[in-house]
Amino acid sequence: MPVVVVTDSSASVDRSLAAELGLRVVPLHVLVGDAQLDEGVDEMPAELTAKSITTSAASPGELHAAYTAALAESGGDGVVAVHISRSLSATWNAATTAAEEFDGGVRVVDSCSAGLGTGFAALAAARAVRAGGDIEDAYQAAVSVAARSRCFIAVDKLDALRRGGRISTTTALLGTALVTKPLLHVVDGKLALKEKVRTSSKALRKLVDAAVAAADGSAAAIAVQHFGAADRAAQVVAELRERVPQMAELIEAELVPTLAIHVGSGAVGVVVVPGGLTTHAGSPPA
Repeated sequence: MPVVVVTDSSASVDRSLAAELGLRVVPLHVLVGDAQLDEGVDEMPAELTAKSITTSAASPGELHAAYTAALAESGGDGVVAVHISRSLSATWNAATTAAEEFDGGVRVVDSCSAGLGTGFAALAAARAVRAGGDIEDAYQAAVSVAARSRCFIAVDKLDALRRGGRISTTTALLGTALVTKPLLHVVDGKLALKEKVRTSSKALRKLVDAAVAAADGSAAAIAVQHFGAADRAAQVVAELRERVPQMAELIEAELVPTLAIHVGSGAVGVVVVPGGLTTHAGSPPA
């Protein structure tokens, strides 16, 4: 039996694609009052920006159950678990705790990213398995993509990020001075301020410029995600198609609720993997 790849719902992988590749997805949670909703399973509230709505990680117990089922499905060949950055969620800590029970049968990868930054690493692992790879091949494919990924996000306001503790108060103040629009990026798995501009249109231009520079003329894999900003995201996609004509693949998607809650309405993000979702050995995925 082949190795099974597991990720969490923040990875934003399309359900049909996950099913096609045998990728298992563990739900993260949205908390609305006393109710805990499972992302990708339960119906979410139409309004996600209320201060009373927050998120929570998958628990060690939930992940242990998912890994147990995946390991059984693999016939003992093993599990590679690719999760959201340990600096952005407690999910990775829960994953490593759960994996300790499997004596090396479950290998956990910190994607050092979020959204399709995590999703691309998980897809690379799943494609390595589809190509006949073993647990080491799948693990190294995920690690390679995680190491090469670059993630950028333009947000209208930093209030939601500051409220959720995903970015420091000092950095948040930089985003509100003179009504500036911040461009953030992920550095060592953490959100950091890359640049601030005065208008949303300039922020989008800077976002596209950063993505093009990250692609560096390669056959890059690129993802564009947004929350309540379909038109702006479409503009980014059109510009990227023009300026990175050699891209290997492009995914467009809305931000899932557990991410949207923390970035606020109007956010547009781009993930770039220069070289595409190649394996650690440099061969293309199947």
